[in-house]
Amino acid sequence: MSDNVGSPFVIPEEGRASEAIENIGDELALFDDWMARYQYIIELGRKIPAFPSQWQDDTHRVPGCQSQVWLEATEKDGKLFFSGASDAAIVQGLVALLLRVYSGRSREEIVDTESSFLHDLGLVQALSTNRGNGVEAMAQAIRKRAATA
Repeated sequence: MSDNVGSPFVIPEEGRASEAIENIGDELALFDDWMARYQYIIELGRKIPAFPSQWQDDTHRVPGCQSQVWLEATEKDGKLFFSGASDAAIVQGLVALLLRVYSGRSREEIVDTESSFLHDLGLVQALSTNRGNGVEAMAQAIRKRAATA
């Protein structure tokens, strides 16, 4: 997901957030059941850049998540790039999906990309209520960061 070797920030594969959402939907549709989709999501989480251990603190923690989730952002050339991590494998994969959609986009595109795609792709419904709320909290934290950056 990143060709920025050594950087913890995700560089997007797709040119726009809408393309990333569409591609994620196509990729998830390749699997017959949610167990296979979960495995795929977990694998995505293993591929994102490493999140620096010094950022795994309360300052970077995303509130509202059942698992521990951390998030950091940096701005470059008018775009926000995000780095994130979780202490749970499935949540790490969900972080990877969110970073694929939101990282490397302009503030405006991030704010304009509603988190409803999480429902549209069936991701929230397939999770426990707490995890579903957590993934939505992550998306809202990213969008809030873009709105206030």
